[in-house]
Amino acid sequence: MDLATLLLVALGLSMDAVAVSLASSCAAPTVDRRQALVLALLFGVFQALMPLAGWLAGLGFKTLISRFDHWLAFVLLVFIGGRMVLESRRGPECRLGGQRLRPATMLALAVATSIDALAVGLSFSALAVDIILPVLLIGAVTFVLSLLAALAGRRFGERLAGKAVALGGLILVAIGLKILVEHLRVG
Repeated sequence: MDLATLLLVALGLSMDAVAVSLASSCAAPTVDRRQALVLALLFGVFQALMPLAGWLAGLGFKTLISRFDHWLAFVLLVFIGGRMVLESRRGPECRLGGQRLRPATMLALAVATSIDALAVGLSFSALAVDIILPVLLIGAVTFVLSLLAALAGRRFGERLAGKAVALGGLILVAIGLKILVEHLRVG
């Protein structure tokens, strides 16, 4: 997988975390720079660990799925991306009512927003993608964008959260289609 595609995957996967960072900062106006940093760090770490876990799990299934790996990657990415687009239509989630973000809440948000990355890691394994660079890119992109979103959330969160998730979903769908087309053309 080329660097541009890996960056797009990282961007797509980070959009859930970006949207939650925007909404959390918007809804909890007491989010300061330290909390924004902790939230972004948790999002980045979990977004990096989940694809690694999926990739490791996929190694056990590699021989079983090698004949249809491109279809698996396509289905997973289109499913995840499509779900993100549908979820983005629910509207803004700026509704915490001014509560302060607690560490347990931030941890739960980090885990919840990274579950999709587990399936992407599985597709990386199926496609025999070396996992080190994707994990580093996904973690770094998620950290940087989540930090910026948390810092900007009070001002723009209500308007941008849903759009970020929709964009991420569309990117993942496009990558799924690209993988399928490339494999069908070669095969």
